[in-house]
Amino acid sequence: MKLRLLIPRFVICFSAVLFSASFLGAQQEKLERPKEDEVRGAPAEPDDAPEVRAQVAAAEKLLPTYVDKGSVLYFLAAAKMHLGDTREAMELLTQCMALDEGFDPSGGNEFAGLRGEHAFTEMTDRAKGRFGTVAQARGALVTEDKDLIPEGLAWDPKREVFYLSSLHRRKIVQIDPESHVSDFLQAQDAPFLPVLGIRPDPNDGTIWANTWEEKPGASRSQLLHISAEGKVLDRFAPSESPQHGFNDLVVRKAGDIFVTDSLANEALHFDPATKAFSPLHLHRQLYYPNGIALADDDHTLFIADALGVLKYDIATSSSLDVAAGPHNTLAGIDGLYWYRGSLIAIQNGIGTPRVAAHKLTADGTRVAKLTILEYRTKLSVLPTTGAIRGSDFYFIANSQLDNLNGDKILDVTRLEPVRIAVVHLP
Repeated sequence: MKLRLLIPRFVICFSAVLFSASFLGAQQEKLERPKEDEVRGAPAEPDDAPEVRAQVAAAEKLLPTYVDKGSVLYFLAAAKMHLGDTREAMELLTQCMALDEGFDPSGGNEFAGLRGEHAFTEMTDRAKGRFGTVAQARGALVTEDKDLIPEGLAWDPKREVFYLSSLHRRKIVQIDPESHVSDFLQAQDAPFLPVLGIRPDPNDGTIWANTWEEKPGASRSQLLHISAEGKVLDRFAPSESPQHGFNDLVVRKAGDIFVTDSLANEALHFDPATKAFSPLHLHRQLYYPNGIALADDDHTLFIADALGVLKYDIATSSSLDVAAGPHNTLAGIDGLYWYRGSLIAIQNGIGTPRVAAHKLTADGTRVAKLTILEYRTKLSVLPTTGAIRGSDFYFIANSQLDNLNGDKILDVTRLEPVRIAVVHLP
């Protein structure tokens, strides 16, 4: 993998969205297949070490000028931990935590090897004291199917149903406000890939959905166009390379679509008229782009990656990093949504996940106010994405992504009904 297109395994671990499919599988492989270095007594390097070091070098170069130093420090600490350099990982993590931005590594698996260290316990205890429990959400919807392993959620105001995508079952279900669930996506001869982001088209009531099957050296993605009745109208994929990982998307009133490509570390523009994908030219490299939001003006995009959020002006093709402000971070966002001048974010890549509202300044360049909506509760154990309905935010509370390895459930006894929570937006 090239640096520009890199998504090493530690980045997937750092981003909870694909944690189980990579990290847990890698750990099992280590148990089953000792390497020569391990036999000799030396610690074995991960297979992706060259790629990780390349990203470390790029992130270190970015650190002095980036708007959120804490996010880069956390990123670097996770990388060093992945490479087995626990001492340097601890030093970088200590610097990050001293900035008091909201990271809490006790809730993530990337630093599991440090949990027995006294200094680690001290810093995470301080984080828990500084950023305590926030319980404002309540359970709203539930599915009977336990093995969906959901990733995307969308609200269709025309049909008054939610759409919920499934990674494991490779389908989309529809849920009405009374929790009645039924299959939405009609079966075809050609099987579907795991389904991720979903968005209704504001123009004609059709649905757009991203699909992505991750396989080493053979990952592939398709953008689906679906009728309001659940029939697939067409499938689109980039022609130049099969190595893409379509994650989330937005659909403009103008009719075109923007997609985050987590595997290619790019954001793409899709023109339905020409059926062509083209990368956005941004001011910096993206690191695992994930959530994406479109402002009400229909020409301002907000693109989330592991380090933070970029603001992109479609008309001028210009971009900048949104400043999170003191004692806050925009790092590790999975689902990202625009609501009355605020970015509603599900941040599951900062250790302990949280759901938060980041009120922006009028020019959209920095966060003026942070409101944590849900944190350290049973409804925020592993949230991923959500959907806005009126002034309420619905979000997947228990995605169970940590129980999925590729297309296999790790432990069927741990499966539980999918729960969707709701919280009122400020």
